[in-house]
Amino acid sequence: MISDLKDEASADPWKKGRLPGLFVIGAMKSGTNYLRKLLGRHPSIFMTEVDEPSYFVDPDELKAIWPEMWARGYWRDERNYLQLFASAGDAAILGETSTNYTKIPLVSGVAERLHMFNPDARLIYLLRDPVERAVSHYWHMVRYHSECRSIAAAIRQDPQYVAVSHYAMQLAPFRERFGDDRIMVLTHESLVRDPLTTAETLYRWLGLDPACVDVAGFKDPEHVTPEAFRMPIWNGLPRKLWQSSSVRHISKHLPRRLQTQLREATNRYVCRQAVDLTEVTEFLRSIQRRQVDQLSEILNRGFPEWTTLHGRSDSAPGAGVPFQSPAGR
Repeated sequence: MISDLKDEASADPWKKGRLPGLFVIGAMKSGTNYLRKLLGRHPSIFMTEVDEPSYFVDPDELKAIWPEMWARGYWRDERNYLQLFASAGDAAILGETSTNYTKIPLVSGVAERLHMFNPDARLIYLLRDPVERAVSHYWHMVRYHSECRSIAAAIRQDPQYVAVSHYAMQLAPFRERFGDDRIMVLTHESLVRDPLTTAETLYRWLGLDPACVDVAGFKDPEHVTPEAFRMPIWNGLPRKLWQSSSVRHISKHLPRRLQTQLREATNRYVCRQAVDLTEVTEFLRSIQRRQVDQLSEILNRGFPEWTTLHGRSDSAPGAGVPFQSPAGR
């Protein structure tokens, strides 16, 4: 009986009083899934297999932005959330990745809830050229969330595309509660260019020995964005009805040939490479250069590696060196 209780406790972080203390908080479409896997290669770090559990997002807000994850119900109970870490074994650091934590104004109060949960947590914020990130964000919404507007219309009309790239704004509530010494800021460009240096920097920041891991053979993040997308033809109420759970349930039981015909009749195909990004790039630059100026001021560094933002095609020297906010060096 005693041995059974020990085994049960070792598999249950809640019973052992162990809390996750490492959070990759974003930004969306910046390589966070790759970073999660890179962190998990260290024997002293356990990162959840479930990507984006979004536990600290308000349930109503989570339901609005991602009903599928809301339906998994991790938000319903702390113990339910902590079961994600049940197989952590003896790992010293438990962590997870949720880019929904940095999606103001779609979400609110995440930093406060996370700080109440674990005030000693460490946070990693992975950034990407904001123009490229916003464009990739748009294609993600087309692919998974039935975005049907043109890229220029969507990015001009929907504040989320610009806001998620407003890194200074997204960082502010976390800096206020955790301080710069508990936040590591890195760039996607540095991660891709030199994953070995990035990994060593992160491991040392977490007080771990980098020699325990061979990162040299770890593959660079795969570019999985397809060249062509199926976009819905309808908008407004017809689109909402077509996306409703009842219609989706019925469509699953239709003959496969009829399902294919319905998809072809209600969607159009768009080739990503054929879309002219000139208008949207200039629009984003006009806003995001000012936003990056704010970011540079609070972090005391520039971002020459963001060549699309700056209208350059070549990376500046030193772009591959990951950055930790000054107070945390």
